[in-house]
Amino acid sequence: MTQLKKETVEAYAFGKVQPQAVLLEEAVLGALMLDRNALGLVDNVISPESFYLDAHKHIYEAITSLAEASCPVDLLTVTDKLEKMGKLEAVGGGYYMVELTNRVASAANIEHHARIIKQKQIQRQLIEIGSRAQAAGYDDTQDVFEQLEKVEAEVYGLGQNSFSKPSFSIGQLSIEALNAADAAMSKKGLTGVPCGLNSIDSQTGGFQQSDLIILAARPGMGKTALAISISINAAEMYEAPTLFFSLEMSSVQIAQRVVAQRAGINVQSMRTGKIDGDGLRRMGESVENMQSVKMYVDDTPAITLSALRSKSRKAVAKQGVKMILVDYLQLMDGRTGDKGGNREQEIGTISRGLKALAKELNVPVIALSQLSRKVEDRGGSKRPMLSDLRESGSIEQDADAVVFLYRPEYYGITEDEHGASTKAVCEAIFAKHRNGACGAVVLGFKDESASFFNIDEPQISAQPQKYEPVDYSAARPDIRNDEDTPF
Repeated sequence: MTQLKKETVEAYAFGKVQPQAVLLEEAVLGALMLDRNALGLVDNVISPESFYLDAHKHIYEAITSLAEASCPVDLLTVTDKLEKMGKLEAVGGGYYMVELTNRVASAANIEHHARIIKQKQIQRQLIEIGSRAQAAGYDDTQDVFEQLEKVEAEVYGLGQNSFSKPSFSIGQLSIEALNAADAAMSKKGLTGVPCGLNSIDSQTGGFQQSDLIILAARPGMGKTALAISISINAAEMYEAPTLFFSLEMSSVQIAQRVVAQRAGINVQSMRTGKIDGDGLRRMGESVENMQSVKMYVDDTPAITLSALRSKSRKAVAKQGVKMILVDYLQLMDGRTGDKGGNREQEIGTISRGLKALAKELNVPVIALSQLSRKVEDRGGSKRPMLSDLRESGSIEQDADAVVFLYRPEYYGITEDEHGASTKAVCEAIFAKHRNGACGAVVLGFKDESASFFNIDEPQISAQPQKYEPVDYSAARPDIRNDEDTPF
């Protein structure tokens, strides 16, 4: 009881009592000393920092320390451990330890109690974040947008990291692998976000969650056109919302490209108004069909990595975005604060940030990239290589896949090495593919409408289906969805 009185003043912040559940903390600690198996039920939920009272933090640390050393956990061993740590008197002595075990009969409700303790910890952390945000709001020496992104990241991380990730046995994971194979069969090979271009979907199985895909080419090869096709196809055909960051073109120009692709008309004719009646009708139908399509466009110029992360988090949370595209990487602002550094270091920071974003939001991120002029100076077919990635080798390192676009017709090459025509042919060259095969696949390209189409490739799915991420949690019996828990 002495300990509670000592903490009374510290329980107040901003004139209110800090969120806490001291009685439940006592119940959990008492149960842990009564039941040797109880720790396994709560160690993925709470940590020493979850406890409000310092005394309880020390007791929990002693319990986990004993468990890690494979020592018995009971009243006597925990008391002895605290004495060796020099913390026994600080927690209230042996009398307080006895009181803890007297206040609980069993560990029957320990999981529920632990979740409430965790909930109180999250509430306290929210108060701390709010306090720091308030202080930053009054500090004119700090960049307001960096501070805003930092606060958003802390709040988002609070939700993502509320519980530590459990480990699973190989038996459980093998069930997950079987489910993944079954899901791939039922979706005809598509386990990621499809793009509607069969040769690419065959190669990737759809763009996979948490992957960073670099789509690179020289100017004029059609990388923006392909990115638009991927984005609109996923959103329209498979109902997978997409977010398109356009740093080079305005949002209206992107919309013009989309309408031109869907209507099959010349982009230049559309801009100059040289369209016949049939073309105007097709444009009207295209615009009408686009009204329910969830493709979102952001044309913020020279967007910073922090701003892009912030916008992406909101889009995933509010619009349910399943894929993010960035056109293009070299136009982003990679500077952080007042830190110096050359452009190569900036690009490295951006590529690492985009990969981290893909993992954080668990969605594929497709970033377009320029290639160096070395491609133009190369003799022969001028096919790009990984060494042609402009300004940073870290792009290759961070990417899960690097895809080059190559149109022989662009360089005046009318026939391939086998004598076949290269007219309207584009190769998508998978130069790096961490989770699949490398090699080139073939796409069709209409220069007048700047659009890509399937060419001589097997159909992935005759009837496009709504994209739904595979849920493997049913394979894991220790994942609970109890309705009466606070999370």
